[in-house]
Amino acid sequence: MSRGMYEVPRAYNEPVLNYEPGSPERIKLKRVIQDMKSRALDIPMIIGGKEVRTDDKRSIHPPHELKHTLGHYYMGGEEQVRLAIDAALEARAAWQEIPWDQRASIFLKAADLISGPFRAKINAATMLSQSKNIHQSEIDAACELADFFRFNVEFMVKIYRDQPISSKGVWNRTEQRPLEGFVYALTPFNFTSIAGNLPSAPALMGNVVVWKPSNTQIYSARVIMEIFKEAGLPDGVINMITVPGPVGGKVMSRHPDFVGVHFTGSTEVFKKIWKAIGENVMLHNTYPKIVGETGGKDFVVVHNTSKVQQVVTALTRGAFEYQGQKCSAASRAYIPESMWPEIKEGILRDLNSFKMGTVEDFSNFINAVIDEAAFDKITSYIKNASKDEDAEIIAGGNFDKTEGYFIEPTIILTTNPNYVTMQEEIFGPVLTIYVYEDESFDETLELVDKTSPYALTGAIFANDRFVISKAMKKLTNAAGNFYINDKPTGAVVGQQPFGGARASGTNDKSGSYLNLLRWVSPRSIKENFVPPEDYRYPFLGDDKDEEKI
Repeated sequence: MSRGMYEVPRAYNEPVLNYEPGSPERIKLKRVIQDMKSRALDIPMIIGGKEVRTDDKRSIHPPHELKHTLGHYYMGGEEQVRLAIDAALEARAAWQEIPWDQRASIFLKAADLISGPFRAKINAATMLSQSKNIHQSEIDAACELADFFRFNVEFMVKIYRDQPISSKGVWNRTEQRPLEGFVYALTPFNFTSIAGNLPSAPALMGNVVVWKPSNTQIYSARVIMEIFKEAGLPDGVINMITVPGPVGGKVMSRHPDFVGVHFTGSTEVFKKIWKAIGENVMLHNTYPKIVGETGGKDFVVVHNTSKVQQVVTALTRGAFEYQGQKCSAASRAYIPESMWPEIKEGILRDLNSFKMGTVEDFSNFINAVIDEAAFDKITSYIKNASKDEDAEIIAGGNFDKTEGYFIEPTIILTTNPNYVTMQEEIFGPVLTIYVYEDESFDETLELVDKTSPYALTGAIFANDRFVISKAMKKLTNAAGNFYINDKPTGAVVGQQPFGGARASGTNDKSGSYLNLLRWVSPRSIKENFVPPEDYRYPFLGDDKDEEKI
C-alpha cells in the first residue's frame, strides 16, 4: 500500500562518453568485445521467464565479419506466440495490481544498470550484431535507452497527476487504467533503444507485452532481457519471441485479448498489420491501439543565405552515420545552384576521408549494412543510377559482400526532382541531390512537400529568418520532426519527441508523454459527498408563489 505522494528522481539525459584513446571506457569496451567474440551465445526465447528453444536453430554473424559466429537463436512458430500470449495474460492481474511506484522502480533501476554495469555489454552487443561504430552505439544503446526509461517514469507521473477540477460537494478524479489484454511490440534492427522502449513503455503503464525483436537484433535484445531480469521485472510481463513476422501477426490479430500494437519498421509491413487488425476487429474484446513509426524520405533544403560548411557537415553526418540506416537519415537534398560548387567540394572532401571496415577498429566511420537483403536492395538503386540518363554518381558507388555487407557512401546527382531515389526510401548510405536555380526557392519547397509520401524528418538551412519562416509554413505537414540549421537526425528523448505522419506513421511521439497516453484507458470517477434526496428541481415550484410577488 502506498503511504505517500512520492516524487520520482528527476529525469536527465545520460551523458555521452567519448571513448578517446586510453580512456577507461574504451579499454573496458574493447575487453568486453573480445570476450563476447570468444564464445558463441545460445539465445532462447523468454516466455513467462522460461527459456524456450525449438529445432529450428539459426546462426548470428556480424554484418561486417560474416565468417564469425556470434551465437544462435531459435525460430519459433504459432505455438510459441500462443504460449507468450498465455504467459502475458497470466501475469496481467498481478502486474496491474502493484503500485505505480513499484513499476517505476524497476525501470529506473534498469536505466542505472544500462548506464553503469551493463554499459559496455550492451554497446558491445550492438556494435557486433548491428555493425554500429562506438559513437553510434553509445548514443543509442547506452544513452537513449537509459533516457527512455528515466523520462518515461517522469512522463507517467505527469499523466497520473493530470486531474480534473472538482465543484463544491464533489470529488472528480481520473484513473489511468492499463489496457484490458496484451500489447504486441515489434521492433527494428537499427536502434537498440527502440527495441527496449517499444515493449517497456506499455509495460511501465501496467500492461503485459509480447515482444518480437528483429531477427538481426536478437543478439542485443538478449542483453535487454537480461537487464529487465536484473532490474526485477516479474516473469511474463515482457515475453521475447523469435518468430516470422507474418506468423506473429496472424496469431496476434486474431486473438480476442489483443489490445494494441507498438511498431517501428517498414511502411508496407505496418499497412499489413493495420489491415489484419481491421479484418479481425470483430474478434477483439476492445478496439486495439495502433501505434507505429515507419519509413522516411528525409530532406535537407538549403537556401543561399546558409553557410557552406554547416551544410556540408549536416549532409555527411545526416546521410551517412550508421550507413544511412536511420529512418531519419538525410536521403534527399535540395541545393541552390550558386552554392553547389563549394558544397560539392566539401562533401567530396569529407567522403574521401571516411574509413570503412569493422567496428573493432574505432577509426572507421563507416561499417556494414545489416544483411544481404538490405545490401541487395541498396545496391540495386546504385546500379540503376549508374545507367540512368537523369542521374549521375558523383561519389562512391562501389560495394562488396565478400567479407561483410560493405557499401561505399554514395551520392547521386539528379536533374529530375522526381527521380526514384528522391521518392523511395532506400535505408542505406545513399544521398540524392537536386540542384535548383536560386530564384526557384518557393517552387522547390513545393517539390519537397509533394515528391515523397513520407513525412518523418526534414531540415532547412538558412540565415534569413523570413526564409526560415516561409519554409516552416510551406513544409508544415512534410515532417513530424523539423530542424532549423541542423541535420535531420539525432532526436533526444525529452527534447525532440519523435515521430511523423503521412506514410511515416501515427506520429505518437516516442520520447514524450504523448506515447504513454496510448497505453492507458482513462476512467473518470465522480464522488458526490452529499447526494440529493428529492428528484424535484427548483424550477418545478408552484406558480402561485409568483402571483404573490
